[in-house]
Amino acid sequence: MLTIALRTARTRWVTFVGSFLALALGVGLITTMGLGLAATLDAPRRLPERFAQAPVVVKGDDVLRVPVKGGQRTGRIAHPGPVTPELARRLADLGPTTEDRSFPVRPDDGPEQLVGHPWSVAAFAPYTLDAGRAPHSDDEVVTTGWAPTGARIGTDHGPVTVVGTVTERGFEDAVFFTDARAAHLSPAVDQLVVAADPTAVQDAVRALPGGQGAEVRVLTGRDRRYADPDPERDSEALLSVNAVLGTAGGVTGFVSLFVVASTFAFAVAQRRKEFALLRTSGATPGQIRRTVIAEALLLGVAASAAGCLLGAYGAPLFVSSLVDEGLAPRWFTLGDATWPFHLAFWTGLLVALAGAVAASWRAGRVAPAEALREAAFETRIMTPGRGLLGAGLLLVGLGTLAHALLADPSELLHRKTYIGRPMLFIVAFALLSPVLVRPLVRLIAWLPARLPGAGGMLIREYAAAGIRRTAAVAAPVLVTVALAGSLLGTTATLNEAKAAEIRQRTTADHVITAGPGGFDPATIERIRAVPGTEISSTAATTVHVLEEGTALIRSDARAADPRALARTTRLPLTAGSVTDLDDDSVIVTEEWERHTVGSTVEVWLGDGTRKALRIAAVMSIGTGGNGAYVTPANAPGATVDRIDVRVAPATDRRAVGAALAAAAKPAGGRVLTADRWTSENRPGTRRTTRAGLLLVLGIALLYTGIALANTLVMATSDRARDLAVLRLAGATRRQVLRLVAGESLLVVFVGAVAGTLVAALNLLGVRAALGLLHVRSGLVIPWDALTATFAACAAVAVAAAVVPAALSLRRGTVEGAGVRDQ
Repeated sequence: MLTIALRTARTRWVTFVGSFLALALGVGLITTMGLGLAATLDAPRRLPERFAQAPVVVKGDDVLRVPVKGGQRTGRIAHPGPVTPELARRLADLGPTTEDRSFPVRPDDGPEQLVGHPWSVAAFAPYTLDAGRAPHSDDEVVTTGWAPTGARIGTDHGPVTVVGTVTERGFEDAVFFTDARAAHLSPAVDQLVVAADPTAVQDAVRALPGGQGAEVRVLTGRDRRYADPDPERDSEALLSVNAVLGTAGGVTGFVSLFVVASTFAFAVAQRRKEFALLRTSGATPGQIRRTVIAEALLLGVAASAAGCLLGAYGAPLFVSSLVDEGLAPRWFTLGDATWPFHLAFWTGLLVALAGAVAASWRAGRVAPAEALREAAFETRIMTPGRGLLGAGLLLVGLGTLAHALLADPSELLHRKTYIGRPMLFIVAFALLSPVLVRPLVRLIAWLPARLPGAGGMLIREYAAAGIRRTAAVAAPVLVTVALAGSLLGTTATLNEAKAAEIRQRTTADHVITAGPGGFDPATIERIRAVPGTEISSTAATTVHVLEEGTALIRSDARAADPRALARTTRLPLTAGSVTDLDDDSVIVTEEWERHTVGSTVEVWLGDGTRKALRIAAVMSIGTGGNGAYVTPANAPGATVDRIDVRVAPATDRRAVGAALAAAAKPAGGRVLTADRWTSENRPGTRRTTRAGLLLVLGIALLYTGIALANTLVMATSDRARDLAVLRLAGATRRQVLRLVAGESLLVVFVGAVAGTLVAALNLLGVRAALGLLHVRSGLVIPWDALTATFAACAAVAVAAAVVPAALSLRRGTVEGAGVRDQ
């Protein structure tokens, strides 16, 4: 059987080249994704940045620790407290201390995210002067190179002169003031650098009266990175990269199995006469099956080895592109893990064997004379097993969709769900494609078949007669179109739903957004004093709640005055009233474990304070971003960052807008009309999510191109006799090639229609979920992406069918029958 497999591979090299390329590419992609995943799992911990040279850093504890049965749960506190004067005095007795402060600086011309620090902390990064000198007076500063020495710059803290620059270190755009000026601009001490023994510092912290030591964190070694701005940004980036690579790897495995299985199935269908001759010469069904499996084994070993080699070269380039695009941290590199190579190789081999199993059973059932008697028109297009499996998967998909809609509609809006769920329907429709293809061909070709001439009729009949060929070509198109429509359509529909929520909730005439640092009380009072206006100022905060006794859930929240909030915002309430909110209550959403108006829920506020609050009102879940609402008393440390403004009737709106802009300008505030604010804050797909979707669709499109080219080259090569008959009937070479191209376009269109049906089914499930979640939004179908996908598939299909047909005609197949070219 191995000898026969080798000879078969040599004589039917077209079939094996396409399968080899598809499988090798799949293994290469799995290797690349696996090496990237290994790098995210084994990535080195981030080193300290701002305090790389600091001995000990003391700061308010920003970790919430909640004891539960069997351990504790932790969360991130949104507003940790500052270092108290009492603690600073105690630590000063142990050794020299340096006070650190961070505050926003808004220059007239410079970086948007500019942060101010006292000059004395610059040495701990370390920042070193590369030009000029240190600041000595209140109007002198040192910058990280974004402004040159000698420049005079206007800021929200007054004009300053740049007297020195330091080398930029990549993690912040900074401006350094004198220590006295920094203390005046930001009195609270954010962090304290202590030049003392860490153990002594720990003892001093624990000795604080009243348990205050539990609210302080002492950082040494690598833990000093927690004193940096946004210390979790690299971890979050790695999680995003991990999710993207995992999803892409899963799709690669799914599509490669699909393509290889489809290729083997079509190859077996084409070789029925060959297998019948082997059966006539005495081969048993088991020997036929072993021949097909031996071919798959040869293909799998060779393609998997080539794919691993391809992945070894491609992974560094892929990781480099992730870093260059800002999707991964600057220090992210490949490690020395070897398990991705083993995973990719054996996955490729198993994919090849799994794709050949079903084909081998079909090959073994060929009777000695069956294929020799079979007509060109295929009468048996669906085996019972394939039909039952396809129908079963379709019922399972519909059943799980219905269950999700009834039990938890919000689950359908999660990324893992809307990426994974289409796979079930894709496989079901692909298995049922032989049944779907013929009626779709008849429907789509109804008009062309009635046009003058025989071309349209011949195209329809050829496609309808060769159902296996038509289904094999349509299947990869179905996969790609269904993925493009489902993934891009779902993200676009969710974005539109979120935008609809924003529009429905905003009843203000103007929205004022703050720059870094938020609005100070003086600015809020200036805005409030503008005649003819009513304002609602809100601040971002968080609340944590312990659900089911074990899960610590964080919810984004906003702090607002309830009466002002009710006049400028329309919350999606399902129970209760906004005006019932007070200092002893909270507004929650229906996704909270406890969400009954009047009941009490225990929460941890943004500064870690534990408090029992009564539920004043309940909001619908919506798309998942409704959060919670508390009063300012329950958001200690939160800074107002948004002000909604209602303008009184019969008031000059232009004059009000100009007055609001003048009042907000000193704090860096932007005054926008409600429509413009809604437009600018229209939700979009995150860069990492978008990159992951494009990667998935790129893989699917690449595989589709390979599958189309492989199947059509195989099919067209076996149709030399059909082409000869057409030439004998009087068709010119151009007419024959137009017929081949038209049939290819028809089959691609059939696959596109079937894929669109799958995408529509998935999108209708998402739209039904949004309706159950009380979100009024339309369904967004990505016609541009679907059209582009169809065009790409059509171009590949036409080229892969026309070129072999043209070569077949030029080799004299037709001329040998006595027909000359016209």
